[in-house]
Amino acid sequence: MKQQTGDWTWLHQQLLAHWGAQHWWPAETSFEVMVGAILTQNTAWTNVEKAIARLRAAELLSVPAILASGEMELETCLHPSGYYRVKTRRLRALCAFLREEGCADLPESLRDKGTIPELRAKLLRVHGVGEETADSILLYALHLPIMVVDAYTKRIATRLGWIADNVKYASLQRAIESTLSPGDVAARNELHALLVELGKGTCRPRRPLCRQCPLVEGCDFGRTQECPGN
Repeated sequence: MKQQTGDWTWLHQQLLAHWGAQHWWPAETSFEVMVGAILTQNTAWTNVEKAIARLRAAELLSVPAILASGEMELETCLHPSGYYRVKTRRLRALCAFLREEGCADLPESLRDKGTIPELRAKLLRVHGVGEETADSILLYALHLPIMVVDAYTKRIATRLGWIADNVKYASLQRAIESTLSPGDVAARNELHALLVELGKGTCRPRRPLCRQCPLVEGCDFGRTQECPGN
């Protein structure tokens, strides 16, 4: 398939051929995905896994349990994820929202409480939930077709020469959505997961490994590197 500027379907196919399916988001329940979406803010996923393991061991992986927990107990569980006091408040706020929506016992039932734009607007009103977190919950926890945009996505698209450095979240999201099949949850899930894989290990902010990148031949940045990957 020939690459065209802004062709996210081409990019998806290239990355899938290189790395294969990512099986992301790693979680046992929809609520665990929601918790992870809060805890992964400003930290590595390995730290999130440690915090979730602590919540599970303390039997705090449910909306009622988190809301009934003591402040110190919850902070201790979230400590590995960093900014644990901030994330304690944010996680409680999300749980309070789910309870208000009548979804405390079955958080995944939130998907039946409105359209995607309506649910997104509700989530964005929750303390500590921004666009990336809201979209992660919609896509990965509720299995609704919306593309998640993160720092990896922006960095990769900028280096490819597809977007300007100052592009806004909504603009980049619309550009990607315009090339994907409407309603295809799996494609959005896999594309985002593959972009994360590329951004973490290859298209790094410093000293990117351009020679190892499956997109290098179509990448403006990669072609300008005298010794890419060194």
